[in-house]
Amino acid sequence: MLTLRLQRHGAKHRPFYHIVATDSRNARDGRFIEKVGYYDPSREPSTIELKLDRVTYWYERGAKLSEAVESILTAKSIKLERAKTHKQG
Repeated sequence: MLTLRLQRHGAKHRPFYHIVATDSRNARDGRFIEKVGYYDPSREPSTIELKLDRVTYWYERGAKLSEAVESILTAKSIKLERAKTHKQG
């Protein structure tokens, strides 16, 4: 299952996170498909950078959001919607 989640980097007690699209079976800091942004909580105020077009792309194709990524998007006031499927008939 495809997931948008945080990948931890940085030194001990100085976290830095990449926001990545990855298969949920991969390790937290392991293989990923694409980096779509980063989050730096050690700065004041916290720094959040996103490639919104790529986040939307993966979300529309069924990616789940981790709780942390969901709260980051909420903090940035970003609302995502799934792609609408059209029924023929």
